[in-house]
Amino acid sequence: MEREIVSDKQGITLVVLFIIGSSSIQVSGLKAENDFWLAIILAIFMSLPLALIFARILSIFPGNNLFDVIEICFGKFIGKGLVIVFTIFIFEEGAELLTNVGQFIIISSLTETSLALVMLFVVILAIWVIKLGIEVLARWSELFVIVLSAFVIISVSLLTPDMDINNVLPVLDKGIKPVLFGAFEVLIFPLAQTFTFTMLFSNFQKKSSPYRIYIMGCLIGGIILFIVSVNGLLVLGADEASNVYYPSYEAIKRMNIGGFIQRVEIIIAIIFILGGFVKASIYLIATSIGVTRIFNFKDYRFIVVPVAALMLNLAYFEFENIIHFFRFSEVWYFYVFPFLILLPIIIWIVAEIKKKRLQRRALK
Repeated sequence: MEREIVSDKQGITLVVLFIIGSSSIQVSGLKAENDFWLAIILAIFMSLPLALIFARILSIFPGNNLFDVIEICFGKFIGKGLVIVFTIFIFEEGAELLTNVGQFIIISSLTETSLALVMLFVVILAIWVIKLGIEVLARWSELFVIVLSAFVIISVSLLTPDMDINNVLPVLDKGIKPVLFGAFEVLIFPLAQTFTFTMLFSNFQKKSSPYRIYIMGCLIGGIILFIVSVNGLLVLGADEASNVYYPSYEAIKRMNIGGFIQRVEIIIAIIFILGGFVKASIYLIATSIGVTRIFNFKDYRFIVVPVAALMLNLAYFEFENIIHFFRFSEVWYFYVFPFLILLPIIIWIVAEIKKKRLQRRALK
């Protein structure tokens, strides 16, 4: 299979856009209420050890992605089983993301449009870019992350008159437990989801590249996530933010500067859609690479279309409506915890042991 190389800068921007993707308007961790901002900060610090583990998995056996590392460490039989499990998991995650993006587009603007048609548009765009290769998606992300950062700065500045500092006070009014639970949610969605990149990346410019990409990507993405999310909390307050599907979008809708600058929520909607497109593309690439590994194909590109078609079908039939989707989201954190936290740690430990054994054999 062809090994594609992205630069450190491109890798970082991909990770940043992946983090901001669907989380730019769908906020997690609001169970921390007024201390939501503390939960995000804690989650960012908690994500750094995970980022080091993800980077280390890619560094132990250079030139190999997660699926390669799994088969090296666990053998053909168990390894193949784990590859199948991770491929199915990422496939389902991609379908859920498509549902989220599609439902948002319908609710925010195209209320009379079919959900299937909206998701089909996103899928076609993703297929087109993936056919050109990961490097093309990475180069595009370099430009878009600048636009995203500029909008975050502008929107925060313009919403300042609508912010109320009392919405984040008093600090730790209900103790540390809600903060810990909120941090857990933010860690899972979206920071730990960056584990997906271990399935894509294999070749790097330098030995230190995986660490730089993951650490810088998580820090920058986490900071932007903090700014966008706390922006919504300061404008709406914890109670109202918890009662709407897309808090950041609702906060931007309130922007009204002298009756001249208003109705700019379309900008954050576009950012969310484009960010969701990047995230959907990453999931689609990872799933295709996994299928390629399972059936020993040479290139993942030629199966992108059938995989995308199956993902689109699952996205359309998996949830009845947006209410069903968000009810599932309440237990989703515990469902994905083993895939994003436990199994990566196990794989890392086994890979370290395997590497030492191979080194000992080489010395004999």
